[in-house]
Amino acid sequence: MADPYLDDLRLAHLLADNADSIAMDRFRALDLATSLKADNTVVSDADQAIEESIRRSLSTARPRDAIHGEELTDSGWGPRRWVIDPIDGTANYVRGVPVWASLIALMVEDQPVVSVVSAPAIARRWWAHPGGGAFTGRTILTGRPIHVSSVAQIADGFLSYSSLGGWVESGRGRQFGELLRTAARTRAFGDFWSYMLVAEGAVDMAAEPELALHDMAALVPIVTEAGGRFSSLDGVAGPGGPGAVATNGRLHQAVIDLLAFDDDDEDSLIIPRHSMELNQAHLPRS
Repeated sequence: MADPYLDDLRLAHLLADNADSIAMDRFRALDLATSLKADNTVVSDADQAIEESIRRSLSTARPRDAIHGEELTDSGWGPRRWVIDPIDGTANYVRGVPVWASLIALMVEDQPVVSVVSAPAIARRWWAHPGGGAFTGRTILTGRPIHVSSVAQIADGFLSYSSLGGWVESGRGRQFGELLRTAARTRAFGDFWSYMLVAEGAVDMAAEPELALHDMAALVPIVTEAGGRFSSLDGVAGPGGPGAVATNGRLHQAVIDLLAFDDDDEDSLIIPRHSMELNQAHLPRS
């Protein structure tokens, strides 16, 4: 039986190739233009140019498909919808930090079925589609399969996250503090990078308290096809939110249980003021 999404995956790679070219041309450019959006997150001229380019390509290649992007108004309607984050990690991008990526996903009936995550400044790309497995590499022909870890206890696990302040604001600061305390190792790799490391088995858990659809849609197939689980903080599978938890699968329910919201508990994670200030650039995601 023919693979129903193989052509879409090939198209997503072509879209990512073009996004890489635009993003790298503007990365660390002295004349890079930036501004603040209404939600106080930063946007660059590269974000806008990439999304515009992807939309033009999709209007020709998939004229009947809907498009949802971070920077521009939704277009089209129907069961097939492309979800685009032109630069995930714009705060890194504008500061010259190379950890950022273009996220491209196709959703069918609200389920992500094709995804490409491309991070050209660190020469990495990941992709997946249902039943096809998850891969990393530069092209479909040269990709290598990836798989999540087999760690079975949070106490033995490696946790990645983006910020601390957002957990306090979400009302789950105490719970996240307990997760930090319980895990064997923690690092704030942040943004898409945390989830790709889960898919590769280098990290066992990743979690964030507040994300948008364009932040998550492309991450889901890669994590799940690598053998892991991706859900909201409440354990609902997929990119619906609130927030996100991705694990190797074995740890998932234990992480969800630790992060469970308790209406009667007003305790919060206590963070040094300088840590809060350093992490504000990551909230919300851009």
